[in-house]
Amino acid sequence: MKIYTYKGKKNLCGERIREARLKQRLSQSDLAAQLQIAGITIERDSISRIEIGTRFVPDYELKIFAKVLKVTVEWLLEE
Repeated sequence: MKIYTYKGKKNLCGERIREARLKQRLSQSDLAAQLQIAGITIERDSISRIEIGTRFVPDYELKIFAKVLKVTVEWLLEE
């Protein structure tokens, strides 16, 4: 599967994920742990890559990010 970029990034949600994570005072490791509890196998370095836009985020992960961060999927996708 070819993954395309949009404005040089592989996801739209990275900056919003970082914003929500910092608002809740979570480290990247804490967020990864909460995502793992929710059923996504993800490591801290993957969170970092998502936040800087170098990792693709599939829809099923986006849904869990929204749930864990207590925001909507729509908010995560806003530019």
